[in-house]
Amino acid sequence: MQIIFTHPFDVSVEEARKIQDELRGRVVLECVKHSSNWPETVAGVDVAFRNGIAYAACGVFSYPQLELLEEKKAFRRVTYPYIPGFLSFREIPVIMNPLLSLEIEPDIIICDGQGIAHPRSMGLASHIGVIFAKPTIGCAKSRLVGEYKEPGIEKGNASTLSYRGRVVGYVLRTRTGVKPIFVSPGNLISLEDAVKVIISCVRDRRIPEPLRIADKRSKELTAK
Repeated sequence: MQIIFTHPFDVSVEEARKIQDELRGRVVLECVKHSSNWPETVAGVDVAFRNGIAYAACGVFSYPQLELLEEKKAFRRVTYPYIPGFLSFREIPVIMNPLLSLEIEPDIIICDGQGIAHPRSMGLASHIGVIFAKPTIGCAKSRLVGEYKEPGIEKGNASTLSYRGRVVGYVLRTRTGVKPIFVSPGNLISLEDAVKVIISCVRDRRIPEPLRIADKRSKELTAK
């Protein structure tokens, strides 16, 4: 993978907001399919923290079989404080390392965070999607912004997540009777395709498999 657009990460909140506003104009909410069987691979990325160190894990999986094809990990000292709405500046510096070292370039990257369901439409997934010019999907356990009606209790039911008069994602039930997750497109994918990819990546857990494995691996790193 290659970085297409870069910028400083150790910046003030004011400068970070300006960067988000600039990047927002680069987001494309359309799915560019390169072949009839696209995507063929999906990746999950997640970050865990311990004692001032950020640990990132990334796994690439075949799609739709979800066979693990490659894993990469990295760690580095955290230099950006925890500020809601600006988590990209805290996490992307460590996430970039495993993404750049991948030998198999994934067609889609699933991130543990938001896409456009963000106060400035620039959550972690959108931010990564613009930097690498890759299709990305935000998949979060909780809502950051927006209003919604609770989806039906059965697996596969979904309701729209709206913010400032615009649909920014879906609230998706991935297991019957279990709390839903919040799915929003990051970049180069549509709202509908983002949900389709996520539900097809779900096995017997609440979280889609690529993201569940990345979460597991990043937490394992903190225990060493």
